[in-house]
Amino acid sequence: MVKVAACTDSGSMNAESHDVNPLHGWKRRFTPVPPSVPRARRAAHAALGAWGLDRGSASLVLLVVSELATNAVRHGRVPGRRFEVRIAYDAEKMVGVEVSDPREGRPLLADATPDDESGRGLAIVDALAEAWGIRERVVGKTVWARIRL
Repeated sequence: MVKVAACTDSGSMNAESHDVNPLHGWKRRFTPVPPSVPRARRAAHAALGAWGLDRGSASLVLLVVSELATNAVRHGRVPGRRFEVRIAYDAEKMVGVEVSDPREGRPLLADATPDDESGRGLAIVDALAEAWGIRERVVGKTVWARIRL
């Protein structure tokens, strides 16, 4: 069963959000436009490769990055503000992913119907992550996921 939790803090990666004590960490900010999603995926791929993650593990993490970044572009966009992607890796078995955007409000995990063309991002994250949640920030929110490799 996936635990969905919300906690508040200053917006930094921490044990409350995903229980990853990072040996490696990476973050980057992106403009909230559709081409930024593949840019985020490529940049995260380079970081994961530098840390020595195998192809299968990296693919799993990149799918979560892609879904959360897509949500930030589609639903978290505020003109003039960027979204941020963070990844933490403990060099053993856990990867934490965080995507922060400036829009207020909490995304909802909804059941997709056969006719839906979108709306499956959080369902995919829910299926792939050991745990995930939403943390409010001073401006906006952070959606985080903990992925066990």
